[in-house]
Amino acid sequence: MARVDRHTRVVGWLKVVLPLTALAILSTLFLVARRIDPEAALPYAEVDVEDLAREPRMTAPTYAGTTEDGAALTLSADEARPASEGSPAQAAGLRLDLATPDGGRTELLAADARMDDTAREVVLSGGVALTTSTGYRLETAEIAAKLDRTGLESRAPVRATGPAGEITADGMSLSQDNRTPGDYVLVFKGSVRLVYQPGS
Repeated sequence: MARVDRHTRVVGWLKVVLPLTALAILSTLFLVARRIDPEAALPYAEVDVEDLAREPRMTAPTYAGTTEDGAALTLSADEARPASEGSPAQAAGLRLDLATPDGGRTELLAADARMDDTAREVVLSGGVALTTSTGYRLETAEIAAKLDRTGLESRAPVRATGPAGEITADGMSLSQDNRTPGDYVLVFKGSVRLVYQPGS
């Protein structure tokens, strides 16, 4: 009987002591904890909400499609801005990959680009670098790329290196060969100058 009474007294004391101990621990935590500075809570979240609302944009967008002649076209950019009143859709850090049905591949890199919905094309500018799987490397200021069919056309003088040597021209185009459907040709236009390099 004495043992039961002792057990009952211990349980009674624990019912009082344990909640008080828990309350003391919580009080200590609140007293010791550092105060949170709301301004320093997210030091990395530096987003200008007003700027985003004024000029909406997409980060790392990608577009992929197939042209009428069966070429696979992929566009990707670091940043894109949708069209607004009086201003076309624009992109920065653009990459265009074109894979034609004959197995050829062409890659274009440009600092800037804008969409021309009327002409169904994207105009790459800001220094365009073009590389083909046939060994041509070309630089120009601006190139227009068709979105509905295979068609690339420079709008500025070009400088290129290829299997034959170094080439400068007033312009160039890459399109399907009208005489041989299914084949694609790279044509240099205007005043074309070739510096032949044997064995290149």
